[in-house]
Amino acid sequence: MSQSLIFSGLFLRAAAAGSLLALACGLLGVFLVLRRDAMISHGLSHLAFAGVALGLLLNLMPILFSVAICLLGSLVILQLKEQGRLPGDTAIGILSSAGMALAVFLMSVKRDFGAELMAYLFGDILAIAPLEVYLAAGLVLLVLAGILFNFPRLVFMTFDRESAYVSGVPVKKLDRLLVVLTAVTIVLGIRVVGLLLVTGLTVIPAASALQLSRNFRSTLLLSSVFSLLSIVGGIILAYLFNLPASAAIIFLALFIFGLSFVIRKVS
Repeated sequence: MSQSLIFSGLFLRAAAAGSLLALACGLLGVFLVLRRDAMISHGLSHLAFAGVALGLLLNLMPILFSVAICLLGSLVILQLKEQGRLPGDTAIGILSSAGMALAVFLMSVKRDFGAELMAYLFGDILAIAPLEVYLAAGLVLLVLAGILFNFPRLVFMTFDRESAYVSGVPVKKLDRLLVVLTAVTIVLGIRVVGLLLVTGLTVIPAASALQLSRNFRSTLLLSSVFSLLSIVGGIILAYLFNLPASAAIIFLALFIFGLSFVIRKVS
């Protein structure tokens, strides 16, 4: 890889946006995995697909529609879990199916989405715009503020939800905070690895960290580091070997997970 390529605006924007998103995914992923809510990112990605299709249909910014639909969908999932007497995975399955059905319907209305739709389905971090770098920076600040301000309560409810509720922790409000942060993260993540792979970006680094860490804080740190290595390393591999960046990122994340799993077994 040439020095001019490494320091090109294209590469630097991709690396900056990816690094910022890695921090958000690394932190949120740990809470999602430990709360057994990992698949909520999968359901929200399907809802984001509907938002993308609507934005493309109306010739407006797809990312804005995706954020709006994901935020609404995340709150509906919580409502179904709380008042519909449904397990979390059932509520996610209902909403993800609804999102995908809406996306398919919108695509049938306008059939010439073409390359734009493919970029959201499979990711296109090397074509990321400066605005999206700023959005990623805002997201990281939002995630950090939400987690740091509520850190003791989030940890308490993650490991012992019932005791946290009895102790006066606002469990339902914190549930909403986590799903809202996850929804926004998923929407920005689709520009990095695409709708079809974004779940891996939130789940795999956290799962890798859990193989090696011995306390909660180190899990958060390792998850963020693994997410960062996956994204930046994946971008470099994509440049070197002419690979799809999204696939390279997820393959590297999977390699880190496999290595972490082996290290845990032999240690």
